[in-house]
Amino acid sequence: MWRNWARNQRAVPASTSRPASEEELAAAVRRAADHGRVVRVAGSGHSFTDTVVTDGELILLDRYGEVLAVDPSAMTVTVQAGIPLHRLNAALLARGLALPNLGDIDRQTIAGAIATATHGTGVRHHGIASQVAGLRLVAGDGRIVACTAEQEPEVFHCARVGLGALGVVSTVTLAVVPAFHLHAVERAAGLDETLDGLDELLARNEHLELYWFPHTDRTLVKANNRVVDRPPDRPRWREVLDDEVLANGVFGLGCRLGARFPAVVPSLARLATAAVGADYVDDSAKVFTSPRRVRFQELEYSVPLAAGPACLRAVRRLVEAHDRPISFPVEMRFLAGDDIPLSTAYGEARAYLALHTFRGAPDPVYFREAEAILRDHAGRPHWGKLHSCRADDLRPRYPEWERFQAVRDRLDPDGRFLNDYTRRVLVSS
Repeated sequence: MWRNWARNQRAVPASTSRPASEEELAAAVRRAADHGRVVRVAGSGHSFTDTVVTDGELILLDRYGEVLAVDPSAMTVTVQAGIPLHRLNAALLARGLALPNLGDIDRQTIAGAIATATHGTGVRHHGIASQVAGLRLVAGDGRIVACTAEQEPEVFHCARVGLGALGVVSTVTLAVVPAFHLHAVERAAGLDETLDGLDELLARNEHLELYWFPHTDRTLVKANNRVVDRPPDRPRWREVLDDEVLANGVFGLGCRLGARFPAVVPSLARLATAAVGADYVDDSAKVFTSPRRVRFQELEYSVPLAAGPACLRAVRRLVEAHDRPISFPVEMRFLAGDDIPLSTAYGEARAYLALHTFRGAPDPVYFREAEAILRDHAGRPHWGKLHSCRADDLRPRYPEWERFQAVRDRLDPDGRFLNDYTRRVLVSS
């Protein structure tokens, strides 16, 4: 039995394969086709939806995660699809290279991260899928399709965010940049003050994210900016204290207390806002990402950039109206628009709001009513986070929806990659 990281999804496939080469990957797809089985691929299991769940063929990528080539002149790196981001980041740093933007978790495989449009933050920056310069994938009939902006451009255009519905990604070529340091400044501020001054904050900072603590009027403002004149200055003991002791150990204890004694959640939230604050320089990947030991459920939507403050204020009113004990902060991040058909940032800059609840079943009222707010503001759900949208809901939110469907029909005419999730979100009723 396969289970995801959050332990809210599981699968009992008819067969499982662990390829170590592209030929073995293609052979697994051909074998599934011979038996009439649906094919899904599991990376590190960091999606909260049933995107991987199948009773057909489940391909595991834990033996398929090597760096294949680095081209310093072209500033690209080619990797097998199963390499986790933390291993990729370390391999790049050893060569004096880095990815220009990352999300706040680095356990995902590169294929999983791009398939679900994992993004990071930075209103002048793009998500990880925009860094893809080339792909090789296995189509529904087992053939290998190589694509770049020049070779098979329609496939390339769509496959950068493919939900695993166009084929099994085999290798990914990424555009990289010289390794860089980030100056991280974290401070507490009033929520209304922060939202009223959001335009200035976005203009002043390369990478900005906000964490509003329910049951308080306080938010943690995290600003990360490149520096060239300061070396890393965060000692190892401080990294362990911030990322392991406080962000995981103490926070996890607070979540467990809140789950058992809901009445203490507001007091714990006020204590948390009093303890935040940091100012340090470190390698980019160490600043962008943090370990996540506390398991949770998550819902996340992108909305047009200008709608972000109104949505967060509406979520605050929702929490206050229901007086629900919410122990996780609400996160807001920002991203530039891109041209990828199923990217949640397609066509315009977007704000991203993420809601979390402590492990187990998510709070149904909190998630349902927050989702209604975000959908009413032209929201697009994160493909790997919990949501209730179906294809008929999503189709009008993506101007190039039919372009993606044309590529899917071409690469997978038999529906080899359609499980319950991809059928639900891609096939209209």
